[in-house]
Amino acid sequence: MPVVNWRTMSTVTQRVRGRPAHPNGPTFLTYTPDGTKLITAGSNNVIRVYATGSDGEPTNIDDCHENNTAVAASNEIFIAGSEDGSVAVYSLETYHYESLLTRCTLSIRDIALTPDGMWAAVASDELEIKIVDTRDMTRVLYIRDLPKPPKHLSFHPSGSHLAVSCTDGIVYVYSVTTEDPTLSRKFDGLVRRLEPDDEKSSKAIWHPDGRAFATPTATRDVQVISRDDGEKQRTFSGGHMGDITALAWSPNGALLATSASDRKILIWETKTQKILARYDYAGVINFTWHPLQNIFSFVTSEGELFIYPNFLSPEDAQLLQKPLQPAPFIHDPLSETSGNARKVSTNDLKRPSDDRARREETPASLDDILGPESEGEGNDFVEDDDGAGYLDDLNEFGKRTYDHVNGFGGPDAKRRATHLSWQPRIHHSFQPGSTPWRGNRRYLCLNLTGFVWTVDQDTHHTVTVEFYDRELHRDFHFTDPYLYDKACLNEHGTLFSCPPAKENAAMVFYRPHETWTSRADWRTQLPADEDVTAISLSDSYVVVTTSTNYVRVFTLFGLPVKVYRQKSSPTVTCTSWRDYVLTMGNGPVGGDGCTSLLYTIENVKRDEVCQSEDVVALPKDGQVKGVFFSDQGDPCLYDSTGVLLVLQHWRTPGQARWVPLLDTKTLERLAGGRKEETYWPVAVAQDRFHCIILKGGDQYPYFPKPLLSEFEFKVPCTTAAVEDPSNPATSEGPRLEESFVRSSLMLSLLEDLVQATNANHSQKTELSRREVDVDKLLLQLLNVECREGEERGMKALEVVGLMRDRSGKLLEAAGKVAGRYGRAVLQEKINELAEQRLMGMDEE
Repeated sequence: MPVVNWRTMSTVTQRVRGRPAHPNGPTFLTYTPDGTKLITAGSNNVIRVYATGSDGEPTNIDDCHENNTAVAASNEIFIAGSEDGSVAVYSLETYHYESLLTRCTLSIRDIALTPDGMWAAVASDELEIKIVDTRDMTRVLYIRDLPKPPKHLSFHPSGSHLAVSCTDGIVYVYSVTTEDPTLSRKFDGLVRRLEPDDEKSSKAIWHPDGRAFATPTATRDVQVISRDDGEKQRTFSGGHMGDITALAWSPNGALLATSASDRKILIWETKTQKILARYDYAGVINFTWHPLQNIFSFVTSEGELFIYPNFLSPEDAQLLQKPLQPAPFIHDPLSETSGNARKVSTNDLKRPSDDRARREETPASLDDILGPESEGEGNDFVEDDDGAGYLDDLNEFGKRTYDHVNGFGGPDAKRRATHLSWQPRIHHSFQPGSTPWRGNRRYLCLNLTGFVWTVDQDTHHTVTVEFYDRELHRDFHFTDPYLYDKACLNEHGTLFSCPPAKENAAMVFYRPHETWTSRADWRTQLPADEDVTAISLSDSYVVVTTSTNYVRVFTLFGLPVKVYRQKSSPTVTCTSWRDYVLTMGNGPVGGDGCTSLLYTIENVKRDEVCQSEDVVALPKDGQVKGVFFSDQGDPCLYDSTGVLLVLQHWRTPGQARWVPLLDTKTLERLAGGRKEETYWPVAVAQDRFHCIILKGGDQYPYFPKPLLSEFEFKVPCTTAAVEDPSNPATSEGPRLEESFVRSSLMLSLLEDLVQATNANHSQKTELSRREVDVDKLLLQLLNVECREGEERGMKALEVVGLMRDRSGKLLEAAGKVAGRYGRAVLQEKINELAEQRLMGMDEE
C-alpha cells in the first residue's frame, strides 16, 4: 500500500499482509497493557490471541459466545461482550473461559477497563451502564437514567472519570470515585447521532495526560475538549473526506491516529495538528497502538487483521520515544508562568521516560520485596474525592512507582539528593483583574469602570473594551497583532502590554479615551530580553514591573519619569492610585520553604517611600488573589482564604498593618452549607466589597459577562457571648461590637486621608459625622451593658471612656442611660468622667 509522509513529501511502498481473523462483520481488537498479546474478537464464536513479535498461528479460544461486539484486556485476563448480552471473563494464562462477569437483556456495545484492570464498565442497548468489579461480580456500580443507549465508553487515565458517548449525540462525563457515580459534565451537539450498530464512531478518547479528550465531529474533524472547564481546544481538521470510524492517541499522546470511510488512516502530530502520514486501507473500523513499540494493528469490516511493524518512518517514530506529551490546548495552562494560571490537576500516570527528576531504579520493585497483595487488601474501589487521580501510587502498568525507594543506597543519600534538588516556593507574578485562558478567550481586566477581554484567532487576537457607563465612554474593538496579554482600564484610558515574540521586544501601549487635542496613543518597547510581569494605571502615571525586577514609571503621555530596581525579587505584581505606587515581590524564605511576600508603597510625585519592604500578612499557604486601591485610596488585598484586608496607617512609615474588612466564609448566605461558592475580587468602593460570585467550583469568571455583586464589610470579631436564636437581645451586643470595630477602622482610614491631604469641606464634614457615629454605637453598647445587670458596670464605664465626644452632650446622654436602669454608681462615675474631660478642655 502507498504511504505518503507529508513531512518529507516522499512516497514509500510497504506491503503488509492481512490475516483472516474473523468472518465479515464488526471486528474488535486490543493489546494487553504490557504489549505482549493482541486479542481480536468478531462475529463468530472464536477469539484469537496473537503473540507480539511472532508470525506463528494465534491461540484460538473456541468456547466463546457468538457475535462478539466488544473486547478489553488486562495483563492477566480479557473480557468480551456479545450480542446476546453476556459479558465473559477469559484467562490469558490458560486461554479458557473463567466466569460470567455480568449479563444484560440487550446487546453489548462497548467494554472499558480501568487502568488497574479492577473495574469494567459495560455499555449495552439498555439505558444504563454497569461498572463491575472484575474480581467480585456482586459488586456493581450503576449509571442509570440515560436518555438514549450508550455506544462508546472510555475511562480517564486515572480511572476517576468515565466518558460516555450516547446514540443521541450527547457525551456525558461521570465521576466514578464514589459508590454512586455522579454526572460531571454534559456535551450536547459535540458528536453526531448514530445507530447502536453503526460503524461510524462518536467515541470520546482521553488524552494520556488526562487533561482533555477528543471526539469525532459531524464535520469529519476531531475536536479536543478540556476536562476542567469543558471548553473546546485545538481541532484536527481537513484530513478526511468520509465519516470517522476510529481514533486513538499514541501511548505518550504525541500522535493521533484516525481512520474514516474514505479508505484512509491518518497520523497527526498532536502539537501542530498536522498530518504526518497517510495510509490507504479500506474498511478500517478499529485499531490500536502497541503500548511500547512502533507497531500499529487494525481490523476491517471484512474481518481481516493487519499487524503493522515499523509503522512510522524513523523520523516520525522518534515522536513515540518522547516522554508524555501535553494535550493540544489553545493556551496550555501548564505553560503559563503567570500567577493567573490555574493549577491543573493532571493524572499521575507518568510514563517511565517522563522528563521530571527521577531516582535511580532499584533491582526490584516494592511488589517483589513485599510479595503479592493479600486477598481483600487494597481491593476496594478507590475513592478520589479531590480529583487528584484514581490510584496515585500505581504507574501505567499497574505497579507501584519507584518514588518511595532510595536508589542511592541509604537514607543519607536520599537526604543528600533532596538537599541538592531543593528549591524554595515563590509567589508567581500575576496581573490584578485578569484571568487565564479558557478555550480561546480570557479577561485582561475587570473593574468597576468596565472590562477588557480578548479572543485568540490563531493568527492574531481581537480585543474588546466595554464600559458600564456608556453615556460617558464608548465601547471599542480592535484587531490585535501584538497579542496583548495584560491590560488596565480607568476613566482616562486603557493600558496594554504584550510579551516579547520572535524578534520583537515586549511593548507597552496606552490609549487615552478622550483628550482636548487629537487622541495621543503611544507605544514604547522595553529592552531586549525584558518581559512585563505586571502593569498598573492611575490618574497620573503608568507603572510597569519587568522580569529584570525593574520598576518603570511613565507619565500618561509616555514620558519616562523614573526607573529603579525593586529590592524584593522576583517581582509579583503592582497597583497604583493617583501618585502612589504599590509593588510586591518575593522576600526571604521562611521556615515552611516558601518566600515571604513583601510590598513597598511610594509617592512618585514627592519621591517619598511610605512603606519599604514590609511583609504582606498572608495565612499559611495563602496566596494573593487580588490587590487594588479603594475608591478612597487605601490599599486592599483579597487572599486565597476569602479574606478582604485593608492597609491601615500606610502613609506613616513603619506603622502599616493589614486589617480584615470581611471574611467571605462567614457570610450568612453560606451558613449551614446552603451554597458552595467563591468570590472573584473586583473593587472596594462606597464601603462595600464588589466581586463576582463563582459557582460550580469555578476559580475564575467567564463568558457571558458576569454580574457584579456587593457585600457590606463585616470585621471578623471574636466575642465570648453565646447567641440565643430565641432571644434576639443576646445577639445585639456582638453585633454592636463588630459595628464599633468596623466604624473605628473606617474612621481611622478617613483621618489618615484628611491629615495627609488638602482635605476639602465635604471630607472634613464626613470625618465629623463618622466620629459622632462611633460615639452613638458606644452609647448603644452602654445601653446593652446596663440592661444586662449591675455586674457589667466596669465594662459599661470602659465603653463610655472610649467616646470621643468633645461637646459633652453624648456623655450627658450616657449618664441618663445609666440613670434609666437605676445604675446610680455608674451614673456618678460617668458624670465624674465628663467633668474631668470638661476641665481638661478648659485647661487647653
